[in-house]
Amino acid sequence: SHQCSRRVQAPPPLGKMNGTKPVIVDCRGHLLGRLSSIIAKQLLTGNSVVCVRTEQINISGSHFRNKLKFFEKLRKHHNTNPKRGPFHFRAPSRILYHTIRGMIPHKSFRGKQALARLKVFEGVPPPFDKKKRMVIPEALRVIRLKPGRKFATLGRLASETGWKHADLIERLEAKRKVKAEAYYLKKKATNKIHAQAVAQVDA
Repeated sequence: SHQCSRRVQAPPPLGKMNGTKPVIVDCRGHLLGRLSSIIAKQLLTGNSVVCVRTEQINISGSHFRNKLKFFEKLRKHHNTNPKRGPFHFRAPSRILYHTIRGMIPHKSFRGKQALARLKVFEGVPPPFDKKKRMVIPEALRVIRLKPGRKFATLGRLASETGWKHADLIERLEAKRKVKAEAYYLKKKATNKIHAQAVAQVDA
C-alpha cells in the first residue's frame, strides 16, 4: 500500500506568514474569553498575533468568585507526583496563552503552527512599544459587559495567586508612558509645523 508521508516544516518566523506583519493587540480592557476566541480564529487562519498588556485583561464576575475558581483549578494535579502536571502558570500572559491554546487543536500539526504565531507579554516591551497597537471592539468590556456588572482584572488575580512581577511591570510601564507622552508631544508639534508649511505653499 502506498504510504503518504507529510513533510514537517518548522513554523515560520513571526510576521512572515503570507508576507504580512503581526497584528499587535493591546489587551487592556478586553474580556478574556471573547478576546481569546477571536485571536484563536486569527491564528488558525494564518495571521500572526502579538498580545501586549495582558495584565490588564478583564474577566466577568467578581474578583473573589474568580479567585475561588482559580484556586479550584490549582487543586487539580497528578495524584501521586504533581511534578508530572498539569502545570498551572500564574503569569497573566501564560493564563491568556493557555486560554487560547484550549480553543485550538494544539496537538495537531496545524494547531502547533498556529500557536507558534502567537506571542504574549505583560506590559509593552520593545520593539512593540514603537508600533501601532489594535483593539478588538467585539471583546471590549465597556461594550460587551452590562454597566454595573462586576469584573476582575487578570493582573490582580495573578498577583494574589503567585505571580511576583506586578511591581516590576508597573515601573516599566510608568517609564514607557513618560517616553510615549514626550514622543506624542514632539510629533504633534512637528505635524503642526508641517500643516502650516503646506498652508503657506498652497496660499
